[in-house]
Formats: sequence, structure tokens, C-alpha cells
Amino acid sequence: MRILCAAAAYPPSGKGGGPKASETIAKALRARGHAVRVVTVGDNESLEVRDGVEVKTLRSLNIYWNYWVERSALAKLLWHALENFNPRALFRMRREIAAFRPDIVLTISVENVNVATWIAAWTMGCPTVHAIQSYFLMCWRGSMFSKGRNCERPCLQCKAASLGKKLCSQFVDGVVAEASHSIAKHYEQGYFGHAPAKVIPGAVAAPSLSRTLRPEGGDAIRVGYIGMLTPNKGIGSLGDATALLGENAPFEYRIAGDGKPAFVQDVLAKFPSAKTNYLGWTDAESFYPSIDVLVVPSIWAEPFGYVCIEALSHGVPVIVARSGALPEIIEAQESGLVFEAGDHKALAACLCRLADDRSLLARLRQGALDRAKRYTPEGLGESLELFLSQVQTRAKEKKQLRYRRLGETYN
Repeated sequence: MRILCAAAAYPPSGKGGGPKASETIAKALRARGHAVRVVTVGDNESLEVRDGVEVKTLRSLNIYWNYWVERSALAKLLWHALENFNPRALFRMRREIAAFRPDIVLTISVENVNVATWIAAWTMGCPTVHAIQSYFLMCWRGSMFSKGRNCERPCLQCKAASLGKKLCSQFVDGVVAEASHSIAKHYEQGYFGHAPAKVIPGAVAAPSLSRTLRPEGGDAIRVGYIGMLTPNKGIGSLGDATALLGENAPFEYRIAGDGKPAFVQDVLAKFPSAKTNYLGWTDAESFYPSIDVLVVPSIWAEPFGYVCIEALSHGVPVIVARSGALPEIIEAQESGLVFEAGDHKALAACLCRLADDRSLLARLRQGALDRAKRYTPEGLGESLELFLSQVQTRAKEKKQLRYRRLGETYN
């Protein structure tokens, strides 16, 4: 197949797991022998080949593309309004589809490349599949999280700000997500009409180097956190847990990521300074071998958890909050532990279990390596190829049926 992947962000641009996931999808499909072109946005327009994948970068189709940079309230309002349907994106994506002539269009998230891509493909008779990576279609924040809690459903403000996205989603022919939680949320709110859906877990390539767990004994357990330092990510829960455990507990803490300076300063103050190393943005390949266990304490309902599968691939067990898709990723007691989101005492208890039973840590490490086999690029490519083929066949059958009915009408 010829597959056009329209991605909200693609490395080296963007932050978090989204760009990495987009790259993994494109490479996995290329490895299956398909012709793959990625269309994304950035500062400068270019066309280059990376690892066999054509990457076409467009200048921003909206008033800006980098939404990680602080903008004025007016600029944000206009950006969000255009994300409901951007005429410029419609005509530009029609050009890109016409130039590449794909058999199918796969949108991976849809910010910046815009929901108008679905309309562009529909007007050209090309089926589309959307890969859900956030709640952006339902919530202007993309998180379904407000005032310190998860939103059970979109508020009136988000419904009004997402009406165009919901209408455009009815033109999508298939939808995939990394966890069942994300698909259910969108279906509940009437997105994607009768488009078939499939859960295809994210993937991560096996690390090039492996490490050995330190011998059991009295050494401090290295506890890691990597990601955005924001309230919804639950870093405050980890800070409260470390404060409860105290400075004499057998742990060291390595914190990687970034956030608003005032919040970062406040949350780091909860950690024992002599035993905490704040790294800022850090390369994942160097981070995971430096820790013994990863904590993912998110309060918000994560659509997936890319850092979890990265850790598993390095043989690092994961302690996750019971929130969103996170409990789907690990096997409790086998490759990690689970605690109730926001409960810092329960998180502290999980850490104490590892400190008191080093053999449990060793078993979880082996379990992490075993669990990581579920999240391979090869498995992702095979599952996604099958689903794309099914959607393409279904779209052809629907088109043929319309032609037959049209013929019957005129006969």
C-alpha cells in the first residue's frame, strides 16, 4: 500500500511520547514493505528521507504550529477556532494527497495538520484511519482534566470548542487507539460515527544496550520519573510520597522533564534534596539504565503511557497510578505495581515493598522484559497493516455498492 501519514508532530519536533509514537508507526509500516510518506509541520518546508520514510514538513497551516510555546489569549483562541476546520489545511492537504496518491490516509493525532485532512481525503475518494493519542478532539486542553480532577464528559465550553472536530470525525473510515479506554471515551461522545475501531498498543524498539540489575543488598533503590512536570501528571503525589518516606529511606530519586518554573521549584522542594537529582529534559536511552524502577503517578486519565513501555523495554519495572490506560500496560505484580491515583500513601507503600523485598524487584525486572515483548514495532506494524487493509477493502465495497445503487436508480 501507499500510506500517507499526517502527523501532528514528528521527531525532532514536539515533546512527549506523541512524536516518538508517530515515528514508530511510520517506520513499522515501512518495515512491512509499504511506501510511507509522513506529512507534518515545522518551521521550514522540506522533503527528506529518514530510515526509508519520506518526511514532508510543511510550514504551519494554522497561525502557529508549536503549541508548547506560550501564546497570547487571542492567538490561542484563533488557533483553536481554526482547528475545528481550517480551509488552508483543506486545500494544502488535498495537494499533498494528490502528489503522493496514497491508497489510504492515516492521521496520527490531528493538531496542526487539522481535521480538514479527513474532508480533503473524502473529497478525493481516499479512505482515512485516525490514530487517537489524546483527547484533543473532545477537549481544547487535550487532557479532559480540569480543576485537579478528570472530566467524566466534555464540559459545555469544550463541546462548543470542538463541534467542528466532531462533525469532521464522521468522515473517518476507521479508528485505532493504543488502549480501549481512549476509544470508549470518543464513542461515548458520538465521535467517528460507525467507523470500526481496533486497539493496537504502542510500541518501542528494543534498546541497543542492556544493563544488569545491581546486586541485591543495602544499596539505595533508584526511583525515576520522566515526562512533563505538571499537576495532572501526578509528580506532586511522588513528591508527597518521598516526603512521607523521609530522608533515611533507602531511595534515590532521578527526575527528568520540565514544566513551568514556579511549579517545578515547588514540587522539587518536596523531595529530599541530598538524594534527588533533577535532570531537566533527558535522553531516554541514558535515563532508563540509570534507574531501578519508574513511577508514572498520573492523576489524569492517560490515553496511553509511552514512558511505561520504554521502561519495560529496558527491564525497568513500573509503578503506575490506576488512571486511564496505565493499568492496561503493565501486569500488576508481574511487571510492576499499581496504586490509586493521587494516593501518595499507597505510592509510598509500593516503594517500601521494593525496599523490603529486593527479590521482588528482581522478579519484576524480568517480568518487565517479558511484558515488553507485547509492545514491539513488528507487532505494531503487522496489526496496523491488517487493520488498514480491512478499512481499505471496506471502503472499496461501500463505493461499489453506491455505484450499483446509482445504476439501479437510473435503470
